[in-house]
Amino acid sequence: MDQLEAVVQAVLTGRHGDYVVTRSGQVVGSITFSLDSGVWQGSERPKSGEVVMLSDIRPKRAGWRAHKARYVQLSDRITSSSTAAIQQQSSS
Repeated sequence: MDQLEAVVQAVLTGRHGDYVVTRSGQVVGSITFSLDSGVWQGSERPKSGEVVMLSDIRPKRAGWRAHKARYVQLSDRITSSSTAAIQQQSSS
């Protein structure tokens, strides 16, 4: 799994700084990521309900951690839809 779309559930402050809790229908449990500039690639903080793209996802004791995160872009959706359409046509 190279990249994964997830929905922001909460933006929290922890002892290691601000972080985001997300959920995705493709993974059981939550996926968190830091708002540190080395991880979060957006210019604004994400808000609850927004969709983000996560990558470099690794298992942790209490769920999953993404080491790269950004907002979903239109090109992500077009690429995903185009790829799905091509795969569907190939299997027909």
